[in-house]
Amino acid sequence: METALPIPLAVLVGIQTPDVDDIAHEASLAELGRLVKTLGYEVVGSVSQKREGTGAASLLGAGKLEELAALTGGTGVVRSMATPPMTKARRRFEGAAAPEESVEADTDAARRPEFVIVDHELSPSQIRNLERATGAQVLDRTGVIVEIFHRHANTREARLQVEMARLKYVAPRLRESSNGGGRQQGPGAGESHLSLDRRKIRDRLAELKTQLEAVQRDGDQRRSARRDQLRVALVGYTNAGKSSLMRALTGSQVLVQDKLFATLDTTVRTLQPETRPRILIADTVGFIKQLPHDLVASFRSTLSEALEASLLLFVVDASDLTYEAQLEVSRSVLREIGADAVPSRLVLNKMDQVDADRRAALLEKHPDAIMLSAHEAEDVSALRDTIIAFFEAEMVDDVLVLPYAKQALIGEIYENARVLSEEHNETGRVLKVRGLPGAMERLRRSLGSA
Repeated sequence: METALPIPLAVLVGIQTPDVDDIAHEASLAELGRLVKTLGYEVVGSVSQKREGTGAASLLGAGKLEELAALTGGTGVVRSMATPPMTKARRRFEGAAAPEESVEADTDAARRPEFVIVDHELSPSQIRNLERATGAQVLDRTGVIVEIFHRHANTREARLQVEMARLKYVAPRLRESSNGGGRQQGPGAGESHLSLDRRKIRDRLAELKTQLEAVQRDGDQRRSARRDQLRVALVGYTNAGKSSLMRALTGSQVLVQDKLFATLDTTVRTLQPETRPRILIADTVGFIKQLPHDLVASFRSTLSEALEASLLLFVVDASDLTYEAQLEVSRSVLREIGADAVPSRLVLNKMDQVDADRRAALLEKHPDAIMLSAHEAEDVSALRDTIIAFFEAEMVDDVLVLPYAKQALIGEIYENARVLSEEHNETGRVLKVRGLPGAMERLRRSLGSA
């Protein structure tokens, strides 16, 4: 019988700068804890410190660094990586003591965290210093997010995008091993191991870019085919309930989990019950505070569903006290890709977890917001009506004549417009229809009557 591997243990580290209040700091650490849980690690402690900034060589002050090292079994001191010279007598002494110390170290290691997770982006030197002082592997917030994306990407496009972002994150953090600073022998002679590794990363990035461009061309063609259809994109902070809302609106079996970044791939489904013309709903990747820039850039094509949508629904977890900051993160990312010009509505989700006083305060602050719970059928039905009404306001009535020689186009008409009535005369079918002006113009061109 196989023995289950122990769950990795982790300690969280947070720095509270003067521009961050206590509530925001605690919320950020709690969110980091959920990110770490999504990785499959168990958080066993945390260390926080108020500092003017995050630029110190070891991030923490000496006292807090010792406190952190006490949890991980480190020395609390940033020592040099160089191995100190030892006399023969010293080597014999160390060798004789090694077996007993090794047993003790193994016993301690079983109880001590193997990871230190920092709620900020760290420089390579800060990571090295913290690892020397704590004896644990150090990951910053960006590294955790990149690793989650790496594990959860499913489609070919997402996997290519994530691998590119991961390599861009890893490249500047490569460093020589203690015995890896020498020169290569044979091919590539004259290069150090570090230079060779970095060159391999550059070559791999170029290869990935070529593959991604091919995949994105196929995606652009699929999106172009849907360009004339009515599209709604669900956007917002990770774990705000977008996938639950997607499932409720479309009846699709999209993944719904109480995890950060459960959805990394854009899913497009038809609003149910189906309308004419039909309305497509897109569930997009969630946003998060300090989302790595390379991931935003890499997922530009994935987020293009938002850019090309007719309506954005900003889904917000109304039960979260920091929802306003989360909403601003979402809007900021969409501004970065140019989607801020798309019409939008605010959806305050998870209202079933909000008490009466908070509901009244939210209503006063956001009188135009759509308040609902994705688990309440009546709320979802009302949202569906709101979506339909949005498109109805843009539609116009028209009359189309479908010649008998072009009856094959009847499906295209029913796909892109709502047929109100149908009659026949000597020239063909006379259809009274309702649809968007652009769709009417395209149908007229297809029928040869424009």
